Amino acid sequence: MKLFQCQCCGQVLHFENSVCLRCGRSLGYLPGPDRMAAVEPDGALWRIADATDPDARRWRFCRNWELSACNWMVPVAGDHDPEYCDACRHNRTVPDLSDPEHHRRWQRIEVAKRRLIYTLAHMGLPRPVAGDNHPEPLVFDFLADDPGNAQRVLTGHADGVVTISLTEADDAEREAMRNQMGEAYRTLLGHFRHEIGHYYWDLLVRDGGALESFRAMFGDERADYAAALDHHYHNGAPAGWEATHVSAYATMHPWEDWAETWAHYLHMIDTLETAASLGIHVDPTVDGDGDLSTEIDFNPYRVRRIQRLLAAWLPLTVALNAMNRSMGQPDLYPFTLPDPVQRKLAFVHDLVAARRG
Repeated sequence: MKLFQCQCCGQVLHFENSVCLRCGRSLGYLPGPDRMAAVEPDGALWRIADATDPDARRWRFCRNWELSACNWMVPVAGDHDPEYCDACRHNRTVPDLSDPEHHRRWQRIEVAKRRLIYTLAHMGLPRPVAGDNHPEPLVFDFLADDPGNAQRVLTGHADGVVTISLTEADDAEREAMRNQMGEAYRTLLGHFRHEIGHYYWDLLVRDGGALESFRAMFGDERADYAAALDHHYHNGAPAGWEATHVSAYATMHPWEDWAETWAHYLHMIDTLETAASLGIHVDPTVDGDGDLSTEIDFNPYRVRRIQRLLAAWLPLTVALNAMNRSMGQPDLYPFTLPDPVQRKLAFVHDLVAARRG
């Protein structure tokens, strides 16, 4: 995620900001121009707080802005402009917001979702919505557990519908689940990236003519999924899985291997964009061979070959882990990328690059 700047006072802005801390103006993200802008009221609408600004037309905030759950804007073009922004128009179900705890958790979910949609847009991937006449529009259901039902909501994907359980927005519950499952990493954003990977498997692999090459790389997805799931939770990952998979869960089934690899690719892209925006240069004085050195000065969304991403990514993760340890925290990046995993990441990268053209 890149950094932004207030066009009125020069204050550095972050993607999640809704008010400029220096000049106090309201802020909105403009998806088309890809910028954060200071805005001022214009009757019932809003305008850019600079009459000479190239985007100085009228805008409205996404309807979820009124619920403190979105800071994206919609350009005003006529009487039938959409109420929801490019990110929120994918929402199909939200929880009962009269419950303050539900509202709070949903707001956290929306933060992660907007970052996901930003990444997908910059990757140039299709994001069809209901009404587009697409056979599999992208839909989000954010669901709370029913206290009267022993069956809990499960985060997952099916036929274009990504379901996120509200419990994942509770830090304590999510951390307890991470420990119970023996996972090295579990975040709201990670859930979005994993589940959206299943969606793009449908679009890019199944419907994109890449099934045979996928099977050669990840295995045959026609293997019984329910049986694979049962085997994984009863027996765990096979010994030595670290040499071939990015996570233990990736060993469960080819679909999960793909989704875990896809999520990891999005981790890389977003973090490298942030590093480039910050001008990060890693050059340890003890690194005589240069293996831990990198200068991240490129746009990761426009890199043709995965090798350039990996050459920057691996030294960056070493630096991030060292910084976390200095604060007494566990490694920020608890993964390794052996050659088979790097080849899988290259498969994802090449599919995305081909779709983007």
